[in-house]
Amino acid sequence: MPSDKLKVAICGGSGYAGAELLRILAGHPHATVTAVTSEKSSGKSPVDLFPHLATYAGLLYEPLEPETLLKKADLFFMALPHKASQPAVATFFNSGKKVIDLSADFRLKDPAVYEEWYKTPHEQRDVLKNAVYGLPELHRAKIKRARLVANPGCYPTGSILGVYPALKAGLVQPESIVIDSKSGASGAGRQSDVKYSFCEVNDSFMAYGIATHRHTPEIEQELSAIAGGELAVNFTPHLLPLDRGIISTIYLKLKKKASSEDAVKIYQKAYKNEPFVRVLEGEKLPVLKAVRGTNRCDIGMKVNQRTGTLVVVTAIDNLVKGASGQAVHNMNLMMGFPEDAGLTALAVYP
Repeated sequence: MPSDKLKVAICGGSGYAGAELLRILAGHPHATVTAVTSEKSSGKSPVDLFPHLATYAGLLYEPLEPETLLKKADLFFMALPHKASQPAVATFFNSGKKVIDLSADFRLKDPAVYEEWYKTPHEQRDVLKNAVYGLPELHRAKIKRARLVANPGCYPTGSILGVYPALKAGLVQPESIVIDSKSGASGAGRQSDVKYSFCEVNDSFMAYGIATHRHTPEIEQELSAIAGGELAVNFTPHLLPLDRGIISTIYLKLKKKASSEDAVKIYQKAYKNEPFVRVLEGEKLPVLKAVRGTNRCDIGMKVNQRTGTLVVVTAIDNLVKGASGQAVHNMNLMMGFPEDAGLTALAVYP
């Protein structure tokens, strides 16, 4: 194991996001996984749960004991359920370590909003003040200086990236945003719930969380900052009979007459230097297969001249750009590594 590599730990390494972190970091040139935790799988190897992770045959899951883990790593990925991250994040952060939290515990700047939507107290308000929202395309400079990054949710990633250029350019009306998103079943995590079982999901399609989904305030927080005032969005998620991927169709009412070509140029200008955003031209629209297993967000759009509406479509892999790939991108920024380190070779997941 090269001694000059950054030592990282993954807390919650037996879930889908944790497994994706292991997959991505296996090929990272500047970082190496020195510890991985799982309470249920303690003593087992990642290979026992995920046979494709043969690189980690010599690594064993261990309990999340912060004082022990502090000695093993310099940067911690937290892939734990909401609320479960809070005490460990506080310990690592207050001990001078760098932390990237993939839960929702540090995404919302106002703890009262967190408590309203997640129905649980926020017990680390002092630590929360130090958190930077980890969407590189919007907050790159802050991420580079941060010691605690709140990795965005999967739905907000595709949604915010799809709205940001048009909203920033003043092309659309802030009060008109409608986001219709569809996700594969892995977005619910690796849990044993009958509604996510094969027989329930296969050959079916459903909306859920209408007006109540917990990613709503996260989307509104970031878009309000762009708009320069509070706004609300209509966000409706759906469950696709797929294992991974999110496609979002976003409806934005135009402020003034514009063509599809005008909109494409605005998006191309906004994302011209972004390594993981691809703006499609002409009549091309994103498809999930094209982003599967990658850290890329594909964006396509068309203006409906009859209704004066800009329709934007985004596609991401919810486990990569929507979770673990974005977390590694954030690590690269925090550590001064090349932004695409460990991420350029990601291709179709088997």
